[in-house]
Formats: sequence, C-alpha cells, structure tokens
Amino acid sequence: MDDCLFCKIASKEIPGEIVYEDDNVIAIKDVNPQAPIHLLLIPKEHYDSVLTVPAGNEIITQIHTVANRLALKYGIVDTGFRLVNNCGEDGGQTVLHLHYHLLGGRNLGWPPG
Repeated sequence: MDDCLFCKIASKEIPGEIVYEDDNVIAIKDVNPQAPIHLLLIPKEHYDSVLTVPAGNEIITQIHTVANRLALKYGIVDTGFRLVNNCGEDGGQTVLHLHYHLLGGRNLGWPPG
C-alpha cells in the first residue's frame, strides 16, 4: 500500500527504531509507549487486519514466535507480558496494517482500556 505507514517503515522509506527483523516480520519501538517495553510486531507484507490474512498463511504464527523471542530478549518472560492485536475501529486499530503490541515491564492490570 503506497500510503501505509507500516509498509513504509518495513521498506525503510521512513525511519523506525527497529529492534528485530527477519524475512517476514519487523519489530519496532512504539513512538508512544504505554509500558516500559512497548514494541510493535509488523508483518512486512500488507494485511489490513487479522481478518484479511488468508487461511493457511503462517504470518500469525511467525509473529507469535517473534513475540516469544523478544520477550526473552527484553527479560519479561518471568514477570509476564501482554500481546495485543487491535482489530477494527471499535477494537482500537488506528493503523490499517496488521500489527501486534508487545507490552511488558510493569503490571498491566485488567481490564484494559
């Protein structure tokens, strides 16, 4: 998508503080962190939301694998973390590109927002 913020970050047209990258997924620090650790896990291929990922596509599994690696890297496995996907306007999705928030480093409480 020509005007997609996350596509531009993934293709390095615009900067993002990249903390992880492989062939399919990029992870960046959130510019408006809601926890001491707040990373965005973004597929390089554009999907508007989790609802538009084709059946049989492995990107969700790949994102979860990256989340596990980053939770280990940032030392939040033992204390806990939250992995969030916002879907649609009422779900709080503000960028129409599939992405997950990895949050940790403090007690996140429940219920959220």
